[in-house]
Amino acid sequence: MDHEAVLAEYDRQIRREARSDSPGARVERVGAVVRQTGAAHDWNGIHWADVDAATADATIAEQVRYYTALGREFEWKLHSHDRPADLADRLRAAGFVPEPPETVMVAEAAALPMEPELPEGVRLLPVTDAAGVRLMADAHKVAFGEDSSGLGERLAKRVLTQLTETPDTIVAVVAMAGDEPVSSARMEFHPGTDFAGLWGGGTAPHWRGKGIYRALTAHRTRIAAERGYRYLQVDASDDSRPILQRLGFAPLSVTTPYVYDGGAAPAGGETR
Repeated sequence: MDHEAVLAEYDRQIRREARSDSPGARVERVGAVVRQTGAAHDWNGIHWADVDAATADATIAEQVRYYTALGREFEWKLHSHDRPADLADRLRAAGFVPEPPETVMVAEAAALPMEPELPEGVRLLPVTDAAGVRLMADAHKVAFGEDSSGLGERLAKRVLTQLTETPDTIVAVVAMAGDEPVSSARMEFHPGTDFAGLWGGGTAPHWRGKGIYRALTAHRTRIAAERGYRYLQVDASDDSRPILQRLGFAPLSVTTPYVYDGGAAPAGGETR
């Protein structure tokens, strides 16, 4: 894979030409900024900013005013190759708080395993309705703990909205051990691009290390390939990055969510 060429297409297709990832959200191109604005359970934030040392601070302040007026917490999705080089320092100085960084990883779908290999007693259940979304929320709580239940509920609301209003843009699945949801994941499609995004995959502690994450990835890879998407993209945590590397994903950049709440009500939504 040509790293520079794929990075350029990722920046163009996913960031500069970003499309809304939720029926209730809109993407705007305002001056140097590409941003998304939606409801409280949607992702609100900056996909892309064409700024330099002379314009960065004013652009940051403008976005703070915009989202604060709406009462929205929002995220500036910073990538390690973004400019200017001190953009992270400028965001912190403006009141943004960084969350843990993730590695943007990409692979060609055709080169990845597509047949899920599940541990005995585990099956994959496609999520298509409110009952399935409830299982996703339960799996999220089991994987990440009670403290994450609020985020899980808001994420579930967003997924249900997508499944109901724009079902062609999302695939969701729950790994079930008997009647217990032990992991869940989703894939979001970017129509008109080469990329499908993989999200989620957190697994209950007592089921980790048994291949469930790999199986969820293979399941989604097959669907992406069938729909004609060339690349799969993941914002990988430290836990999932080694698994993805063994499967054939390559690091493209590092992304850090810089979050500004400004006293607003929590926006919810998964970091992007």
